[in-house]
Amino acid sequence: MVNKDWIKVTPALSKPVLRCIHKQGFKTMTPIQAAVIPLILSCKDVVAEAVTGSGKTLAFVVPMLEMLLKKGKESPLRKDFVYAVVISPTRELATQIFQVIELFLKQPELSHITLTLLVGGRPIDVDVESISKGAQLVVCTPGRLEDLLSERKQLNLAGRLKELEFLVLDEADRLLDLGFSATLTTILQYLPRQRRTGLFSATQTKELQDLVRAGLRNPVLISVKEKSTISTPLALENFYVIVEPQDKFLFLLNFIRNRKTMKGLFFLPTCACVDYWADVLPLFIPDMKMFAIHGKMKQKRHKILEQFREADNTILLCTDLLARGLDIPEVEWVVQWEPPTSPAALVHRVGRTARGGAKGFSLLPLLPTEDSYVPFIKTNQKVELKDWRKSTDEIKISQKVRDKVLTILHEQQKKDRGILDKGQRAFVSHVQAYSKHECNLLLQLKELPLGHIATSYGLLKLPLMPEIKDEHKKQFIGPKEEIDFNSIPYKDKQKETSRLQKLEEYKKTGIWPSKKKKKMVQSQPWQQAKQNKEERKERKKKRKEAQKAEGKRGKKRRAVTQEEIDELAADVALIKKLKKRKITKEQFDDAFDVNK
Repeated sequence: MVNKDWIKVTPALSKPVLRCIHKQGFKTMTPIQAAVIPLILSCKDVVAEAVTGSGKTLAFVVPMLEMLLKKGKESPLRKDFVYAVVISPTRELATQIFQVIELFLKQPELSHITLTLLVGGRPIDVDVESISKGAQLVVCTPGRLEDLLSERKQLNLAGRLKELEFLVLDEADRLLDLGFSATLTTILQYLPRQRRTGLFSATQTKELQDLVRAGLRNPVLISVKEKSTISTPLALENFYVIVEPQDKFLFLLNFIRNRKTMKGLFFLPTCACVDYWADVLPLFIPDMKMFAIHGKMKQKRHKILEQFREADNTILLCTDLLARGLDIPEVEWVVQWEPPTSPAALVHRVGRTARGGAKGFSLLPLLPTEDSYVPFIKTNQKVELKDWRKSTDEIKISQKVRDKVLTILHEQQKKDRGILDKGQRAFVSHVQAYSKHECNLLLQLKELPLGHIATSYGLLKLPLMPEIKDEHKKQFIGPKEEIDFNSIPYKDKQKETSRLQKLEEYKKTGIWPSKKKKKMVQSQPWQQAKQNKEERKERKKKRKEAQKAEGKRGKKRRAVTQEEIDELAADVALIKKLKKRKITKEQFDDAFDVNK
């Protein structure tokens, strides 16, 4: 039995596609599907904007398969050609789209269409082999597709794309946010102009308009919103709560404990925060399954996400890596540690719940200094946050509970230096991330009570960083007894053996042995980092050519010997040690033979 509602809206749909739609339980079309599918089937380029969770994936998968079926009837599809490409910003979203298409290709009438997934995190030769066997439909991330187009001459992927029928840029604004603008420009140069293009996004930006002008021909602009006053699904209720900074973790802990059954996403500011709380949080909620995922994980991400999908009464600790496109219908709650760096990211985060018309909730704890964020986000993103205090009285936290939780956090760090290090890194990265907020007029780092926040992290000591002032040191509540930090061991035996060896050397020399410190470089988008690398190579090449030309003109310079360079480096190292008080004035004078 086929779905009559879909037939009424799009009578051109074939029976195999309709049967799969019916089997998957898609009884009625969403507004974005009803608007976009007929346009794509009539060979129009489309730019579609719709709230998250509105069914954008099906809006391009259905017409894509219809186009391939129609072309296959005119002449058999060649195995060595790629007829449709879907580009997605992250591996997780690309994998999700791949799985949706796989469901359709299980129909006997569609099983002849070959499909492949091209993403990072695995050897590129695997993807080369996959395409060589035949891939008429490709789902990919932009970086991997560009590598295959530009560096694999024996594959000749550009030649396989000359019959391309349909290109989809999913979550296009996120593609640009991640720095893939130049990559997309490169990819578009390899693709034929005579193609259909669909660009799908939850928000419109100026950069997105530039991409539209570059990659689409006379596109039809579709903007579907459920209500003019909101930008999130109707079934989603968004809450905020004002909490004291030292009580934020305690409040969130009580909130999670008081949900008898809960499947939720917990968004944290940085990868380091995810690592720390993933170690600490299970101690307080042993009955709940806890998963963690962030962008620095490579091979594990897919496996962790699948485990979370299958689990009940569970929480996934994550970064904004999962703020886009992730579709897990069972997610009931989205909890956030603090506002995201970008106001638009809030819309995407909370959109991970209330998918497909299901009911969902989100909660955002705010500090007293951040209360102006509520009216700001309503004006800026049309997201109305309700006061959680009007629906519950869970905010009351006794001093006894504070002391107990703080003691547990301190004890864990005393037992394992690994957790101590993670806590320090988490706090430092959190402060650094806060300083990069786009709405920094409202969320100002100088107003943060960093001592209280460090207390909520359960740190044993405040890290050495310029942001920490005397007032913050007074706010901080650490362990009551004095601690010999050198005596705290690593649980990891290999790390502990290495640490003890260094400690022994430190006791003898007064200088802690360490590797040469790498210059700290601010994180960059992938494409920008690649471009900078190429520019450095080009500058180096020009310098060599200039030196060569100068040598030919007969200009000679006295060569500096390696012995002189080593001597200068040793002198500079001694001066630095003296400044850092790693050596005494007497040791410095002896090294320079001052007293002789």
